[in-house]
Amino acid sequence: MSQAMALPKISSLLLTLLFLFGHKASATVFTLLNSCTYPVWPGTLSGNNGPLLGDGGFLLAPGATIPLTAPQGWSGRFWARTGCNFDGNGVGGCSTGDCTGGLKCQGGGSPPVSLAEFTLGNNDKDFYDVSLVDGYNVGVGIKPSGGSGDCRYAGCITDLNTRCPAELQVMVSGAVVACKSACAAFNRPEYCCTGEHSKPETCSPTLYSQMFKNACPTAYSYAYDDQSSTFTCSGSDYLITFCPTSSS
Repeated sequence: MSQAMALPKISSLLLTLLFLFGHKASATVFTLLNSCTYPVWPGTLSGNNGPLLGDGGFLLAPGATIPLTAPQGWSGRFWARTGCNFDGNGVGGCSTGDCTGGLKCQGGGSPPVSLAEFTLGNNDKDFYDVSLVDGYNVGVGIKPSGGSGDCRYAGCITDLNTRCPAELQVMVSGAVVACKSACAAFNRPEYCCTGEHSKPETCSPTLYSQMFKNACPTAYSYAYDDQSSTFTCSGSDYLITFCPTSSS
């Protein structure tokens, strides 16, 4: 075979390799780690018709990890469900963070629930946060790795169930298993940032959201808590820890 005839095949191979490596480089790996002393059942939700990671939900034993790979431009959220009981067909429910669909969630987690939220950039910045706007059930931390930019830790290390006011507590068998948001507990515009309080200028922190903020400074405490709660990073993978004990 002549050199001229071999060139098209070499070019095709190079193009294939470039596509494969470029595709791999654009993917983001989320590693979920259960640092709780009890099992959790992570739930996942994807936005913009993106792929549903981890089939929507699964069991994660204490100390266990699982990697989930998301394509460029993916957006969605992760949360921990607790106190779950599912049969062999995945039918059942959870004490906190429950969702439709049983083991494999087909929607978001029921409040109160702590959320890890992401919007992955297209060759640009990723945006991520830990949100307590819908309340709290377990601590959650997000740690970027291998990225560039202002890639800071986000999350809530403090166990808010141990300091939750009585009026916000969710009790199961005499134990506090979750802490409601003031919006869910009282349904008032000043707590929900609705009505005349629907703008950042008119919805201010409350005593309840400030309690969340003081305990978890890098987590969203109410709807317009953007400035100190949304973080960015480029080209990173992310470790999502349930029940983190430190930001390291």
